[in-house]
Amino acid sequence: MALSENESFAGDIKTTHPEEEVSPCVSGQTKTSTARLLSREELDRLGGERALMSDFKLMKLEKEAQKNWDLFYKRNTTNFFKDRHWTTREFEELKTCREFESQRLVLLEAGCGVGNCLFPLLEDDRNIFVYACDFSPRAVEFVKLNPLYCPERCCAFQCDLTKDDLRGSVPEGSVDVVTLIFVLSAVHPDKMKLALQNISRVLKPGGIVLFRDYGLYDHAMLRFKAGSKLGENFYVRQDGTRSYFFSKEFLAELCNDAGLQSVSNDYVLRETVNKKEGLCVPRVFLQSKFTKPGQSESS
Repeated sequence: MALSENESFAGDIKTTHPEEEVSPCVSGQTKTSTARLLSREELDRLGGERALMSDFKLMKLEKEAQKNWDLFYKRNTTNFFKDRHWTTREFEELKTCREFESQRLVLLEAGCGVGNCLFPLLEDDRNIFVYACDFSPRAVEFVKLNPLYCPERCCAFQCDLTKDDLRGSVPEGSVDVVTLIFVLSAVHPDKMKLALQNISRVLKPGGIVLFRDYGLYDHAMLRFKAGSKLGENFYVRQDGTRSYFFSKEFLAELCNDAGLQSVSNDYVLRETVNKKEGLCVPRVFLQSKFTKPGQSESS
């Protein structure tokens, strides 16, 4: 259920995800504590989308969420998302949180998809063990079929973070770092707290949650067509998968309610080009770090 940072924009005629097929217009990115300012045209566009789906359709999408992600991976197999070699660059904790050089880090990749983050991490760092879970059984099967999959270094399993207790596969309080990268946005907002509480149970005291996902007023949010809105900042794509766009305040409140403390919580602004349309557009992501209170056992 993990998305990448390079999809084509939601609302296109072709069923795609809004971060594929884009590349930077200019080098670099900007971090900011304030949300992107909208133009008058953008404000009018958002203000005009007031109609929400019926309760029946909302319940149907929730009930079929896993099926829709499984169908997504059936259509696209392992070819849709690009490998995330940028992860260690953006989150230095993956390199620096060791207390001694030979320490073996234990990671949980929540929402691993087909392994686009998992396998670059395993190749880059020989001294980590990664638990990797995903909502889609088909995605997990693709991970296990990857030639780089090694049970001595990783353990992949299917899991609904909102209801399946992670402690059935991951020992309680055993994880140093959890990655939540383009995952929580696919969860219904009412269930996000449950997912975070579940993750917190397997995180060590002093452990870190690394978060990156769609930010409020991202261009993808503005491209959804009429009839796609499910709730505040929550939309459905043509293939039935859903996407939430986070404000830093909403995420901070969620994590605080789940017992996690904020370390950093900023918007990442990038200018990217839609290759198909030749348009340079503003992308907004939320990149954050949260910690579980308390001292780690090794400190």
